[in-house]
Amino acid sequence: MAMAPAKPSDLERAAERSDRDFVQLAEPLRRELKVHCYRMLGSLHEAEDAVQETYLRAWRSFASFDGRGSFRAWLYRIATNVCLDALSGRGHERRFLPDQRAPATSEMPDGRPASDVEWLEPYPDADLEGIADDAPNPEARYTSRQAVQLAFVAVIQQLPPRQRAVLLLRDVLGWSAAEVATLLGGSTASVNSVLQRSRETLARHHAAGRPPADAPTDPGQKKLLERYVQAWEVLKLEDFVSLLKEDATYTMPPLPQWYAGRAAIRGFFAYSFKLYGGFRLLPTAANRQPAFAAYSRRGTDGPWSAHSLHVLELEPDGISRLTLFAKPTGPALFAAFGLPLTIAQS
Repeated sequence: MAMAPAKPSDLERAAERSDRDFVQLAEPLRRELKVHCYRMLGSLHEAEDAVQETYLRAWRSFASFDGRGSFRAWLYRIATNVCLDALSGRGHERRFLPDQRAPATSEMPDGRPASDVEWLEPYPDADLEGIADDAPNPEARYTSRQAVQLAFVAVIQQLPPRQRAVLLLRDVLGWSAAEVATLLGGSTASVNSVLQRSRETLARHHAAGRPPADAPTDPGQKKLLERYVQAWEVLKLEDFVSLLKEDATYTMPPLPQWYAGRAAIRGFFAYSFKLYGGFRLLPTAANRQPAFAAYSRRGTDGPWSAHSLHVLELEPDGISRLTLFAKPTGPALFAAFGLPLTIAQS
């Protein structure tokens, strides 16, 4: 005689409802939590791990959420603590771009990555879709678009972790000083003091303590980007150099060397363009900035292989910063940008 299936107990039904409630509340926040973790950690891959740990901790303690406060704020508290734990436990607190570590050079690189340095990583714009561009809280000083630009993220990586957290919670998310004090511990006055020091650090690197203005790409800049692609694909050195501002900078992590000024950048590319048979560039977007995936080959035939990710900072009169994430860093990030490692011969 067959036995009737056991009916779920009241406890099991309650657990199922709790899991469903957690998913419904938490999943819509996943992308904005990931970019918060990226700002804290400077790494796309570490941000992914931090979000996973955040959701695990939140799920385990969901029963303690009493519903009297904002679930979003509760989840941000957990995510921020996960990032602070990660920064404390990984043995280093900072990620860099090459121009933050050493003076510019005119020497050619030896091709050896600086393996002892943790380099800042770019962030795909595809992972920013669905996140509001403007912070809803009037206390926020930056829009979410400004606060993900590569130069801004690079600067805040140089803040101690607590300062970094305070700046992001106050000036990006628009939390009150009292809310930040509840999360991080200490008084409202201590939070405001930490925030002031953080703003002073930013002010030394950006005019008025703010990241570059986030203006839409105008027709002239679109033409500039087209010319950029053409110059790379036919290896026209002078055409490429003409797109740079006189005081432009060029960095190429994980190589530690970097170049300041149009003449020095020209010297580097006069050397490096000769090493390749050509490039193909595919448009992408990173850190709310124009970006390209570059594929190279040595000869004149065969497939094109992943070479680098280019992230550009534009001003009305040209390219002010070019960050080229070179091998092996760049190709290792292609999958996160939805890019293939090779493209067919064309």
